[in-house]
Amino acid sequence: MLPEKLSTDLTSLAEDRDRLAIVVEMVVSPNGTVSEPDIYRAAVRNRAKLAYDSVAAWLDGSGPPPPRVASVSGLDEQLRMQDRAAQAMRSIRFKHGALALETPEARPVFEDDVLRDLVRDEPNRAKELIEDFMIAANGVTARYLAQKGSPSLRRVLRTPERWDRIVTLADSFGDTLPREASCEALAKFLAKRRSAEPARFADLSLAVVKLLGRGEYVLELPGEKPAGHFGLAVSDYTHSTAPNRRFPDLITQRLLKAVMASQPSPYTRDELKALAAHCTDQETNAAKVERHVMKSAAAQLLAPRIGQRFDGTVSGASEKGTWVRIKRPNTEGRLIRGFQGLDVGDAVRVELVHTDVERGFIDFARAGHESR
Repeated sequence: MLPEKLSTDLTSLAEDRDRLAIVVEMVVSPNGTVSEPDIYRAAVRNRAKLAYDSVAAWLDGSGPPPPRVASVSGLDEQLRMQDRAAQAMRSIRFKHGALALETPEARPVFEDDVLRDLVRDEPNRAKELIEDFMIAANGVTARYLAQKGSPSLRRVLRTPERWDRIVTLADSFGDTLPREASCEALAKFLAKRRSAEPARFADLSLAVVKLLGRGEYVLELPGEKPAGHFGLAVSDYTHSTAPNRRFPDLITQRLLKAVMASQPSPYTRDELKALAAHCTDQETNAAKVERHVMKSAAAQLLAPRIGQRFDGTVSGASEKGTWVRIKRPNTEGRLIRGFQGLDVGDAVRVELVHTDVERGFIDFARAGHESR
C-alpha cells in the first residue's frame, strides 16, 4: 500500500530505532475496565523484536524467555504486566457478550521450496495479548474522535441476518437461543460448546462466522448512534492500529492528526462515505484473491487424492452453491453432488472428485451420492 521505504522501514517498529508514532494511552484496572484515555504524538523506541510463538511459550511456562526478554532490563515484568492487563480486558469483553470464536487460518508448510501441507495457524497467548490491546486502542480512538466532534470511519458488524439458522444450529446441540439476536446468549452457547467438545469447536466456530456475515466500514457523523460490532460486543470501534498496511487505518490516523492539530477534517463527509464503501469492497476483493491462492495450493496438495473421502463441515450454502471445509489439508471445496437439504454447520462425509490447480477448484461429492 505504501512505498517500501515507508512500509518496511520508517513506519516499521525496527529494533532499537526511534520512530514517530501516535500513542494511545489508557489505564487498565485489575478488573479489565479502561479509563483515563489519551492520544498524543511521540517518538518511540522498540526495545526488542519478538516472535509470537516464543513469547507465548514463555508466558505459558512451556518455554524459556526469548533472548531479548532475558537481556533487556525490566522487559520480562513489562510483558507479564501487559499479559495480565490483556487477559483482564479479554475477560470483561466476554462478560459483555464478545464471541470467543476459533477460526485459525491455513498456513502453507514448505520443505525445500515444495508445498507439503496447509496447517491451521493456531492462536496463542502472545497473539491474544496484541489482539486485546488493539481492540482497546481502536475503541479509545473511536470515542476520542466522537468526543472531539469529528466524523470517523467505523468498523461494524451488524446484527446477523441469518440469526434464525444460528438458532437452529444451537437447537441441534440441544441448546436454545432467543429468537431475537443476542451476542450475550450466543457467547454463552459458544463457551458451553467449547467446554463440551473442544475438538469440534473450530467447525462450529466456522459455521457461526459464516452466518454472522462480513464486517464493513461505515461513516459515522458526530452525534449519531454507533452501529456497533456484534462479534466484539462493543458500540464504538474503528480500525486505527495498522496504518502502514491497511488503508482505513491510515484514514483514521489522518483524522486523528487533524483533530490533535485543531485543523479541519482532511476529508469531506461525502468523501468519507465513498471511502468507507471503497474500503469494504477492496477488503472483499483482497479476501477473494487470498482465498484463490490458498485454494490453488490446496488443489495442488489434493490432486493425487482423487477418490479419497473426508469428514467436513458445510461452510456455505446459497443459490450460488454449497461449500464444505475439511481439516487435512485445511481447505474448502464446492459440493457438486448431494448438497440438497444441507445448510451451514452441517457435518457431511464427502469424496474428492476433481481439482484444478490453476483455477483453484476443489470439487466434492457427498459420499454415497452417485452421479446421474
